[in-house]
Amino acid sequence: MGLKEFYGLKELPFNNTPDLKYFYKTKKHSLVLNKLNYLIDYKKGLGVVLGPIGTGKTILARLFFEELDPDKYDAALIVVVHSEVTSKWFLKKLCLQLGVQNIPTEKHEMVNALYQELSKINEMGKKVVILIDEAQMLSKKEVMEEMRGLLNFEDEKGKLITFVLFGLPELEDNLRQDKPLFQRVSMRFTLEPLSLDETSQYIKHRLEIAGLEEMIFDSEAVNKIYEYSKGIPRLINTICDNALFEGFLIKNHMIDKGLIEQVAQDLGLV
Repeated sequence: MGLKEFYGLKELPFNNTPDLKYFYKTKKHSLVLNKLNYLIDYKKGLGVVLGPIGTGKTILARLFFEELDPDKYDAALIVVVHSEVTSKWFLKKLCLQLGVQNIPTEKHEMVNALYQELSKINEMGKKVVILIDEAQMLSKKEVMEEMRGLLNFEDEKGKLITFVLFGLPELEDNLRQDKPLFQRVSMRFTLEPLSLDETSQYIKHRLEIAGLEEMIFDSEAVNKIYEYSKGIPRLINTICDNALFEGFLIKNHMIDKGLIEQVAQDLGLV
């Protein structure tokens, strides 16, 4: 009998992959999503979602992207994987995402091509939304300047393009490299760690999605998970995943605080 069979699970509930069906929407998440919808619907130009490591920025970005109606929005989700992104790479990436044909090689020509494409999409009655995950990797001032330049494209109803940046708190420092751009941030949100009650509901939610309606972490265990994770979803997942495995090894169906303390010790969280 394997771990899933032992607990009666259809799948492992605490993987740290951004699986949308496991997303637990708190009141704060709902508020952020509502405000982001306002940002893009009224073509405000630039929104920023900040949060420490592991607070769920990536899965929130993917959820927001998936919920955008393709009949209303021409949207793209870009994930930045390194900090050496240049303005030329940035402009070319936008051209590719927006379907610009015969992309020019010179930056000023790329900007002109983007303007033509944005105008065409706008005339079709659609809004352009570019979501950028790991946006703190956009560390070069030249990229900030190009973003500001694109935000100059507008009509009487607002910007022709809206950027939503998801990143670590240091993203703010990157934006400050170009003060006019920093001043154009229309909405700023900070994702905070979960509360104790939200941590408990988060664990229950993931267990239920994985096929187990029974809460197999007792209340003292949940208190310890919250204490060691500080309410950071990624750490909650790591602790719970390890605790399930340790419980399986000793054939404990109920996870208690002793198991959580052992796992926290093994993970160096104590």
